[in-house]
Amino acid sequence: MKKPVLLIVFLLSAGTLLAQFTAQGNFMMGTTLGFSAANSTITQDYGTGDVAKENPTYTQFSIAPSIGYFLIDNLALGIGLDYTFNQVKNEERTTNKDSDLLFGPFGRYYVPMTDDMSFFLEANFGFGNSSDDQEVGGVPQNISTNIFAMGIGPGFTIFSSEAVGIETLVKYNYARSDFDTNIGGARAKTMTRTNQFDFSVGFRFYFTAITKAEGPKPRLY
Repeated sequence: MKKPVLLIVFLLSAGTLLAQFTAQGNFMMGTTLGFSAANSTITQDYGTGDVAKENPTYTQFSIAPSIGYFLIDNLALGIGLDYTFNQVKNEERTTNKDSDLLFGPFGRYYVPMTDDMSFFLEANFGFGNSSDDQEVGGVPQNISTNIFAMGIGPGFTIFSSEAVGIETLVKYNYARSDFDTNIGGARAKTMTRTNQFDFSVGFRFYFTAITKAEGPKPRLY
């Protein structure tokens, strides 16, 4: 019986110490950098019964600044930007460039482990524009479209006494875009779905309404 009681006391004490960072009314601001590899399935319906499919693969670099507000202890909601740049290679070994700029809300819930470490779960939605440079029939084309994306995944943060968190995040991302092309009188409807896992690292500052949040004092050994 003693072990469960000690575990509960430990988690409660950890939550009390970390409340200085993730308390209701605090703000957090920071950014993450990410790198990932993914594959997509693209289906083109030409309206004549002919359907073409491609399975390109690509690597991706992303940067995602954001700012959030703690509605209650350990739960923050906020707004973020997400810029990604892709190098896409299809089955013909040609390379296309793709860049996305998304804007949307996110939510994050912290689960304290010790006085300076915490797990968290993050979910986000993004809406924005995509600009793609492609070669269609040997002719360079630039296609702009709207895009919707969502992601969810766990992360881990180490806090310093200066109210700065260094974090890692593993996230599953889903994106979908639909657009029409009309090249030489031939019209095609294209739908792209992307499923990917990415790993990112970043940092985050924690503030009260005006000043930086106070962290636990450094330990003396």
